Amino acid sequence: MTTASLQNYPVTTHRVKEVTDKISAEVGKVVVGKNEEVKMIVACLLAGGHALLQGVPGVAKTVIAKALANSLNLEFRRIQFTPDLLPSDIVGTFIFDQKVSDFKLRQGPIFANIILADEINRASPKTQSALLEAMQEKQVTVEGTTMKLPFPFMVLATQNPIEFEGTYQLPEAQIDRFLMRIEIGYPSRQETIQILKRLQQIYEWNLKPVVDGKTIQEVIGLVWKVNVDDSVAGYIADIVEATRKHPSVRLGGSPRAATALQTGSAAVALIEGRDYVIPDDVKRVAPHVLPHRLVLSQEALLDGTTQASISSIIVNSVKAP
Repeated sequence: MTTASLQNYPVTTHRVKEVTDKISAEVGKVVVGKNEEVKMIVACLLAGGHALLQGVPGVAKTVIAKALANSLNLEFRRIQFTPDLLPSDIVGTFIFDQKVSDFKLRQGPIFANIILADEINRASPKTQSALLEAMQEKQVTVEGTTMKLPFPFMVLATQNPIEFEGTYQLPEAQIDRFLMRIEIGYPSRQETIQILKRLQQIYEWNLKPVVDGKTIQEVIGLVWKVNVDDSVAGYIADIVEATRKHPSVRLGGSPRAATALQTGSAAVALIEGRDYVIPDDVKRVAPHVLPHRLVLSQEALLDGTTQASISSIIVNSVKAP
């Protein structure tokens, strides 16, 4: 991040807040009580990252992803991950075109702006690995030919954390590619009542794009102009360093965890209408950025310790500037 002023940038921080509020309001027509989760997904998009939505069946993981895509004037594709899904079903393949007597690329669904990878852990590791290059390099290689993906590009993946039959555990390398893992929990009693009252509106699905692609592209560029003071950068470094020293953690946060904390915090700052990051931004994104990157010791797992609890302890123990 730089300390450059944002005043002359085409999209102002105030405008960014208006844009993100519009997105949240549009998604809120069909998703009740998940405003913070939606904002975190938007933050992932603005930071150029990807989000893993985790929750039990029926808590609107897929609905949230589809509603977000519908509120943006971007190309959206859904890929239903199954055990028989092949890498070529995602990235595409070359087929022989008899009209020109040559091979022609048939692009896979990965060539879109927002990809919903539904139930990603149901596909084999070989198929899951087809997303690695796309998520990290924003490009794919098909039979030696490398092609850039559209900009912006974001993978929204869903998975059920409690169902293991017929699933494959995501490799650590792939989990680390997700900027955030966002837990989607049960709605409260009052939220459930609101869902029931608005059931017809939800089923009618009358959503429309409220932001065009050009604006989103400009906002993503604006993230890199957000000021991160040296004291905040040091705070982020201290948190990541603490994850490596905690006795319950076998493998702590990598440098990618630090960059994810910073870019995620910068995106949240923009969402709140600021052009600078404060420690509270870091604390706000840390529960979504850190836990899935921590590999706990066997002793901690046997004691029932969770990644989320360790992450919370670490963040609360590091002194904020």
